[in-house]
Amino acid sequence: MKAAARVLVATAVPAERDAVARAFTDVTTEVRLPGSPPLLRTAGGYDLLAAGVGPALAAAGTATALTAAALDGRPYTLVVSAGIAGGFQPEAPVGSLVVADEITVADLGAETADGFLPVTELGFGTVSHHPLNSLVRVTAQATGAHPGAVLTVSTVTGTAARAAELRARHPRALAEAMEGFGVAEAAAAHGVPVLELRAVSNPVGPRDRAAWRIGDALDALTEAFGKLAPALESWESA
Repeated sequence: MKAAARVLVATAVPAERDAVARAFTDVTTEVRLPGSPPLLRTAGGYDLLAAGVGPALAAAGTATALTAAALDGRPYTLVVSAGIAGGFQPEAPVGSLVVADEITVADLGAETADGFLPVTELGFGTVSHHPLNSLVRVTAQATGAHPGAVLTVSTVTGTAARAAELRARHPRALAEAMEGFGVAEAAAAHGVPVLELRAVSNPVGPRDRAAWRIGDALDALTEAFGKLAPALESWESA
């Protein structure tokens, strides 16, 4: 990786951040940012931030870190939204990895008598970000992650009916989480490429805590970043 390259990894909670950190042997310092949780810094150019749960906190924390880096004269070259997620079955089984080739907010819009309208059909904003094909390809090759759409939701799916509704509207969806779109919005505002990588901890559908495999998913996230970081060196140098 080029000496000037810097990567910001934004997770929701400290457990996810720490799972990513376990992939590195050079976590050196904890850096406090104004109005944002502290981030962990590695000597190799990775900053790891537990920005908070949901798209709003994810966007705010990511934007704070991006702004601080820019003002310091050392802007980030890549932002990664990372963590665990629900997987749509059978395409994304528990324990698998998903890399987003599309980051779409699934519940930003309006309910009507004819169904859901995304905010873009109301004449506002955006609902999707598309990571660079080269980033998605490198990530998939390095980690074995399945490329597809990752949905951002503010309310996690808990019923089969809701899962079916989301799949009907987003047939390419492989996973749902709560932060990716917020991270992508902040990255886009700063003109920085974005990537979303998720480890599947549970099926999307009826809420069954006994079926969750959070520990296994966190272990998969650690393993994934152990493979991804070296692979990104060639992408950064391309």
